[in-house]
Amino acid sequence: MSEVIIPIDTFNPVEFFGVNDSNLEIIRRTFPELKLIARGNEIKVIGDEKNIHLFSEKINRLIHHYQKFGSLTTDNVEHFLGDRNGTDTPPPSVPASDVLVFGQNGIMVRARTVNQKKMVEASEKNDIVFAIGPAGTGKTYTAVALAVRALKNREIKRIILTRPAVEAGENLGFLPGDLKEKIDPYLRPLYDALFDMIQGEKVKSYIETGVIEVAPLAFMRGRTLDNAFVILDEAQNATESQLKMFLTRMGPSAKFIVTGDVTQIDLPRNQPSGLVQAIKLLYNIKGIDFIYLDAQDVVRHRLVREIIEAYNK
Repeated sequence: MSEVIIPIDTFNPVEFFGVNDSNLEIIRRTFPELKLIARGNEIKVIGDEKNIHLFSEKINRLIHHYQKFGSLTTDNVEHFLGDRNGTDTPPPSVPASDVLVFGQNGIMVRARTVNQKKMVEASEKNDIVFAIGPAGTGKTYTAVALAVRALKNREIKRIILTRPAVEAGENLGFLPGDLKEKIDPYLRPLYDALFDMIQGEKVKSYIETGVIEVAPLAFMRGRTLDNAFVILDEAQNATESQLKMFLTRMGPSAKFIVTGDVTQIDLPRNQPSGLVQAIKLLYNIKGIDFIYLDAQDVVRHRLVREIIEAYNK
């Protein structure tokens, strides 16, 4: 029998072991032949030398993950412990250059498809990028990740996220609450992306201090948007005059991304989409790029891709 002590004195043991030792219980179930004693900031391990060696390798992966991301979930524990026989293969490493931001619980937010990667590259080379494609292709999520990365790297001072508040078969007037409460449901996807990538309290603080602004498109009128990463989402529902108004708000040190799906226009039949017009008018202007995403870029449920392809037919 051998005995080793593994120190974990660089972080909070309660967070590492989990609420009510939930993480520790998973570790114990995975190594039933070892005696594990968690005391303060250390784990004493007693058992066969071969099993202790394997245990040390696995636990060090957990420690490295916690040190890097500041959290450890039961899913993380189960993933990193893997197959006891050592036949598990760790997930393929992702080059650091591919990761846009590290989100909540250490999630790596990155471009996952060819066209999403083209979107990232286009944004790095151009000040205005149009990302056009159907629902579920990651347009908005990738755009928000680029904005969060720019903020964390101090390339810009603000993130501004906006959408046209167009009624998609529903009537705003019948929704309860004041203007903000009526509008917020239209902006919810933007909030969801933010909360995936930035700690909740920090998002709220950023919104309160104006570092992050989430607002309807109409609120952009008359402003100059500078030192900011600005995203216009659902641009197919902006009228021609609205999209022109938005694009001409651009300050000298701003980045714009415009996302939209020209197959889901909710404007009245007699009202042309500003996005459709912009595609025709702006395609050959240097500094503006257009990226087209399709069903192959869908990162939602596999059925979403099949639904899109069925509708296209």
